[in-house]
Amino acid sequence: MTDPAGTGMPAGPAHRGGPRPGVLVALFGVGLVAFNAPLVRIWDSGATVFGLPLLPVALFAIWAMLIAALAFASEGLPRRRPPAERTDLPEEGGDAS
Repeated sequence: MTDPAGTGMPAGPAHRGGPRPGVLVALFGVGLVAFNAPLVRIWDSGATVFGLPLLPVALFAIWAMLIAALAFASEGLPRRRPPAERTDLPEEGGDAS
């Protein structure tokens, strides 16, 4: 059974868009560990980054990396399309003279 749009892709649970559930669970685990209190205390120091306290900068950077990882897992790398067939070339096998 194919989808109603006629793309030829299977419909239903056999083909779903988005990341695999294992990837989502792994990203959740990474986020849980990254925002765990003992690890967050590492960033809680008097250091600054461009005049900003290190803790909020680190939390924002970790959050942004998790979002980027989720976006990459959801979309993946762009697929390369085959080059379009050229129509301005002479036909092969024809007499060139």
